[in-house]
Amino acid sequence: MSRTVLITGATGSVSGALMNALPGAGIRPRVLVRDASRARGLRERGAEVFAGDLGDARSLPPAFEGVHDLWLLTPNGPRAPEHSSNALWAARQAGVERVVRLSAIGAAYDAPNRSGRLHALSDQELERSGLRWTILRPHWFMQNLLNEAGDITATGTFALNMGAARIGMIDVRDVAGCAARVLLDDPGRHHGKVYTLTGPRPLTFDEAAGALSRVLGRPVSYLPVSDEAKRKTLLCHGVPLWIADMLEEYAQAYAGGWGDLATGTVATLLGRAPHDITAFARDHATAFTPPEPR
Repeated sequence: MSRTVLITGATGSVSGALMNALPGAGIRPRVLVRDASRARGLRERGAEVFAGDLGDARSLPPAFEGVHDLWLLTPNGPRAPEHSSNALWAARQAGVERVVRLSAIGAAYDAPNRSGRLHALSDQELERSGLRWTILRPHWFMQNLLNEAGDITATGTFALNMGAARIGMIDVRDVAGCAARVLLDDPGRHHGKVYTLTGPRPLTFDEAAGALSRVLGRPVSYLPVSDEAKRKTLLCHGVPLWIADMLEEYAQAYAGGWGDLATGTVATLLGRAPHDITAFARDHATAFTPPEPR
């Protein structure tokens, strides 16, 4: 029997990759978007589109009706626990069987960053909801390096405020692959599990720059900068203050060694090794390459 999966955050990188991993697998994808007029591409990919806002509990019931599984991804922000709670209430009211939730690395009441502490609140509510549940806690996304593509293309450098941090960074495609694996398995198989997802090994940003250099055939360098300098750059690019503060907290934790870990969970779930930084660089090389002159 095919199952209807409601996908939140469908226009983002993780949920987009999840949709790529699910077609033809006995799944009926349904997406929740705030503006249905911007969902043409999702419809063309076979998804049923419902308009709704996780911040507005009254808008959610139609999207949840007849859903078997919920992929729950809430955007970072001070209202994240409220958004997650609204989704869980709608899921319980609609008789959803299972929730697979995207949390964050190290989510805990004493996490050194506000995102981790807020995720912990939502994780705990899900665990006590009475629903079948699985929680995925991925590490720093390799795709975050795409935010630096403009500088890498123009100057061959990228600047972050993480010092000599070693981070078990993971490719978003592997996060999506693990989510798909859980959703495709029997609902009871992964119930009550919290999976910490990482790449194959912790990396420094100098090592990431080295991988980009080898793939692109030109030098790429990592430039450590201060928290103040990175904050100024983020705010100048229109990043909200709350997000800038959150990213600074993560950077400080990573610079202190908090992210120096790797697990074998991806390989266990997918039956293959996770993508390494070289594979990421190769598959996204065009994003870091200047356009050909006309």
